[in-house]
Amino acid sequence: MAKIKIGAKTFLYPMPVVLVGAVVNDKPNYVTVAYCGIMNHDPAIIAVSLAKTHYTNAGIKEHGCFSVNIPSAGQVAATDYCGLFSGSRVDKSMVFRTFYGKLKHAPMIEECPLNMECDLVRSIPFSIDEVFFGRIREAYSLKKYLTRGLPDIRKMDPIVFSMHDYNYWAVGRHLGRAWSSGEKFKPRAK
Repeated sequence: MAKIKIGAKTFLYPMPVVLVGAVVNDKPNYVTVAYCGIMNHDPAIIAVSLAKTHYTNAGIKEHGCFSVNIPSAGQVAATDYCGLFSGSRVDKSMVFRTFYGKLKHAPMIEECPLNMECDLVRSIPFSIDEVFFGRIREAYSLKKYLTRGLPDIRKMDPIVFSMHDYNYWAVGRHLGRAWSSGEKFKPRAK
């Protein structure tokens, strides 16, 4: 079967859906982002890419920090709302209950299963976007979302996104353990 060309697009599936928080004009604001990923393990660095026109960008730059909040599947409507409407037009501080950790200008969402507060390390303009690199200073969760002290993807039930067909999804079934599932694998002979 011959593979067909489908175009040079961002087909990295699935994409995590997060809510990036920052204080803008003295209020917490949240924007929905799917262009987000871990850039480094130690120190823990995360990157989020936001259009240069996003209202949230000003707060990140002004205060030098932001939060990354992982919503659950049950929060898909509120999460989508935060991506549909700009904080310059609607007050998104009323969408969720906000709390703060070590960083006083990195608002986090109580209802989200996992929250990370980040110091801004660097921002890089790129095309129509701006990429913000943050050092994760602390992560927060509730005991009900943890297994052996670590976030449990099944309990958190995060939202994932497929960009080019504009759909949200939930995480599927468990496939195996990392760094052990391939131990007995044998490549096919030539």
